[in-house]
Amino acid sequence: MLTGISPLISPDLLHVLSRMGHGDEIVLADAHFPGETFNSRVLRADGLRIAALLDAILPLFAIDTYVKDPLVMMAASPGDALDPAVEADYLVPIKKHAPAAPAIVRMERFPFYDRAQKAFAVLMTGETAKYGNILLKKGVTPVK
Repeated sequence: MLTGISPLISPDLLHVLSRMGHGDEIVLADAHFPGETFNSRVLRADGLRIAALLDAILPLFAIDTYVKDPLVMMAASPGDALDPAVEADYLVPIKKHAPAAPAIVRMERFPFYDRAQKAFAVLMTGETAKYGNILLKKGVTPVK
């Protein structure tokens, strides 16, 4: 156990977050996401919800401020509807830890999969919300 780091952050996740460079991306994937299909670096956070993980990750993770889409979620497929409560739940820790972050961008399913394939890692979670995936692009860590 480390002081100042949430117990939701596993040693493997901490290792991956520290190895990521600016511009690298991580997908926090819902329990339905085919993570192993799209990325060879898959971490597990079974049973954990994405909003709680965002609250644990974002104090350690600078969001990229040089791009328009450092926060991306999957858009609903034709005929489906998004639950606005999912994004609202994610915005609570995002606004808390990264208040200057731009709005979440929605991306169609297959382009999202393409981006997940190029991501540094995929974190499989216990999130059960449909279209609950969110991609984070790492920025430059500020010097304090």
